[in-house]
Amino acid sequence: MKKKACFINGLILAVAMLLSGCSQASDDDYTSGDIGGVNHTSSAINYVKVNGYGGPNISPFGDGGGYCCVQLPDKWTRDLKARVEWETDPEPYAHLPPLGTDEYRKAYALHKANYRQHSTIVDIPQYGKERCGLTVHFLPCDQVKVTTVCSGYGTPNYPIKEPLNMKEPASCPA
Repeated sequence: MKKKACFINGLILAVAMLLSGCSQASDDDYTSGDIGGVNHTSSAINYVKVNGYGGPNISPFGDGGGYCCVQLPDKWTRDLKARVEWETDPEPYAHLPPLGTDEYRKAYALHKANYRQHSTIVDIPQYGKERCGLTVHFLPCDQVKVTTVCSGYGTPNYPIKEPLNMKEPASCPA
């Protein structure tokens, strides 16, 4: 049983390294950083994961973060990517019956059936020696952008300029 667990752990590590574009680097060539997020949509982000590591839940048009950890190689490479998974609640302010009742359980099951799971692989933009984890921006049409910069969203040097309160368009690009 122990050999099987070691094999599975080794397999998970190998897949994570391939997904992050870092398969040639040793453990000493990485820096850990927090996972943060900015939600530009009216849906709630129930959870976010980057390369399998959990991040914050984020309210509509809000932000969150400080969840450990994402591993970034000390040297950026052109093929560096992140796998981002998240779940959205399109009706975060739905009115439900009182908690603990049969009516609540039934209404919640119907509400939860509308949750949507998403997954994408995104390029991690070029960075130098200074980087501060990974901030994931959730945009309309299930689009995602990421950054590693240390300045905060809305500051002059912040690379993602989309406004916080964005409306979902009538139709999304294919």
